[in-house]
Amino acid sequence: MNHIHRRHVLWAGLLSTVPPIWAQARPADMGDIINRAGSLRMLSQRMSKAWLAVGQNIQPQNAPRVLQKSVAQFEQIHTELKPLLPTPAIRALHDQLSPIWNEFKTRLTATPPSQPVAANLLTLDGRVLAQAHKLTQALEVHTAQPISELVNLAGRQRMLSQFIAKCHLAMLWRSAPADLHTQVDAARDEFKRNLNRLKAAPQTTPTLAQDLTMAQQQWVFLESAVARDDRITAKDAAEVFSSSENLLELMDQITRQYVRLST
Repeated sequence: MNHIHRRHVLWAGLLSTVPPIWAQARPADMGDIINRAGSLRMLSQRMSKAWLAVGQNIQPQNAPRVLQKSVAQFEQIHTELKPLLPTPAIRALHDQLSPIWNEFKTRLTATPPSQPVAANLLTLDGRVLAQAHKLTQALEVHTAQPISELVNLAGRQRMLSQFIAKCHLAMLWRSAPADLHTQVDAARDEFKRNLNRLKAAPQTTPTLAQDLTMAQQQWVFLESAVARDDRITAKDAAEVFSSSENLLELMDQITRQYVRLST
């Protein structure tokens, strides 16, 4: 099977059925609902990161798997979330996300990644991110509990790790918008502020504090990998991809611990 055909087989299989991602069909409480909604923010950026990596042959063994899994995760969470939402206004925010997601999914999966369409893809992921953030914020406001704010905040850290990595892969492909450096600088600053807020929160247990210290150490690896900005090389990009995946895993574990504290 030649290279071109293999790539088309990969993309044809992106929307195939995958095993269930969540062990439980319905969440136990609002903390879990906020976590699920917040994960859509992260997935919008992780999908673009993986799409850019596939297009540039970065992490060729891992990036296609990350992309396929992330598309399936977003689709499943988005579908399962709607009947769990507590008010008509919040369900309306979910409904507004649906057509944007469908357009983004089509761009992600219809054809193999290519540089000419990268700018359009990044515009779409920004729209998905913005709407998923509105949905998550509305759920936090509705719940009005300090622990819900921490679930949202920890969950946002997952997104920031993927946003920063995605931006640097876009820089490598010369597909970045003019203000991307400013956006990345703001995301770096926010990530560090959020870590400090989580550490200082009275609800943060000693175990969580230890895990946050581990996340801070992993953040150093990611920050070092992205320090070259638009001078980034393919080798740097592979390190960015790996570091962002490791940081994502840690922040996801931390977010789920805050969810458990909310029950």
